[in-house]
Amino acid sequence: MKRLAIAFSGPSNSGKTTLILKVAKKFIDDGLKVVVVKHDPGDKAKFDVEGKDSFKFSQAGADVVVMSPTRTTYFSQSSQEIGEVIRMIGEFDMLLVEGLKTLPLPRLSVFKGEIDESYLSFSDAIATYKEQIPYEITNLNLDDIDAICAWIIKNAKAV
Repeated sequence: MKRLAIAFSGPSNSGKTTLILKVAKKFIDDGLKVVVVKHDPGDKAKFDVEGKDSFKFSQAGADVVVMSPTRTTYFSQSSQEIGEVIRMIGEFDMLLVEGLKTLPLPRLSVFKGEIDESYLSFSDAIATYKEQIPYEITNLNLDDIDAICAWIIKNAKAV
C-alpha cells in the first residue's frame, strides 16, 4: 500500500466535494484503495438516526462501533487527531482530506467561481475553470481529472 495523502480546500460551494468524488472514482477505477476524510468544522453533520440502538448508545455517552456484512462505522464521543484516524483506517493507497487546512499536507484549493486569494498562502496548486490567472501557482483545469490525479500522485505526501 502506498499510504499517500493530499488535502483539498476552498470556500463553501466551490466544488471540493464534486472534485474529490471524481478523483476518488478515478483512483478506485485504477485499482487504488481510497479513503476520504471530511472535516466538519461546524459540527453539523448527522451520523445516526434517532430511535436506533446505536443512537441510544451514543446518547448514553459511549463510543459505538456498528458492524454489518458490508460496512463498519465508528462513532466517537471525542475529536480525533488525524494521525489517530490514519492508524484506525489501516491500509490504504490514497487518503483524500477535505478541509483541515492546518494539516501539513500538500494542498489543492478548488474554485469553480472567483479565486479567493486568502487560500493561496497554504495551497500548493489550485483547480479552476480559468485559463489565465494572475498568480504564481499551478493552475489545474477542474474538468481535467487525469491531470489533477497526475498532480496528486506526484505531490501527495507519504503518511
